Amino acid sequence: MASIWTGAIAFGLVNIPVRVETAVRSHDLSFRLLAPKGKDDFCPVKYERVCKNDGKEVPWNEIVKGYEYEKDRFVVLTDEDFEKAALATNKTFEIQDFAPEGEVDPRFFEKPYYLIPQKGGERAYALLRDAMRNSGTLGIGTITLRKKQYLASIKPIGDAIVLDLMRFADEVLDADEFRFPEADYRPQELKMAEQLIGSLTESFEPEKYADQYRANLEKIIAAKMKGKKVTLKETAEPEMTGVIDLMDRLRESLEETPKKSGSKGKKKSTSSSSKRKSA
Repeated sequence: MASIWTGAIAFGLVNIPVRVETAVRSHDLSFRLLAPKGKDDFCPVKYERVCKNDGKEVPWNEIVKGYEYEKDRFVVLTDEDFEKAALATNKTFEIQDFAPEGEVDPRFFEKPYYLIPQKGGERAYALLRDAMRNSGTLGIGTITLRKKQYLASIKPIGDAIVLDLMRFADEVLDADEFRFPEADYRPQELKMAEQLIGSLTESFEPEKYADQYRANLEKIIAAKMKGKKVTLKETAEPEMTGVIDLMDRLRESLEETPKKSGSKGKKKSTSSSSKRKSA
């Protein structure tokens, strides 16, 4: 598979040739839109590019991109226009600043990629990686991918340098636009909630979590292919906890929750899990 981007990391007068490879993969199921033609007979629905004014289909080679600045009035942009707007940023990720990693709001991060060193850049790559790790910083700059510029950061993870596409400040909504509750709980409730969190705390193991919705869809698809029906175990919806019984729910949860020993906790019984969900 071709690399997403090939260019260089630049900080100071140092340039490190790298290529960008995706760091995540999607397991979403793909579905087609179908039109029923008869019993057990379906026809895929075809999308057509149709002119809004005359209803005629338009070939791909006649389609251009335009910006609508007024109702039904457009400025057409060519490939050359997009290349001019990208300037030199389409081949270089220049680190403008280094920031303490813990100071960056998680809302800014969007999607991770691996930066793979190109031939001749291995030594500088390792140097930058280890220097950021020892200083506890990440590099901030901008990068242009697929005709769009992103705020981005790089940070060491293991032996790799990972590039995270980020959102610009005006893309992140300010929390002041919403209303959030004030702290009107009792000190005892806070203490019990902290105890409950402590009893449920263990090291993060991503492998233990699974996409149950996708698994259920796969079971349904497999059964339908064989002309069978599948019965899935329903999960009870959690009940809302009212103000009056909050203390009782916390106390009951603590009594039913086994304490963790180190990073590994005992397996919880089905009954205790269901009680915690309802709480």
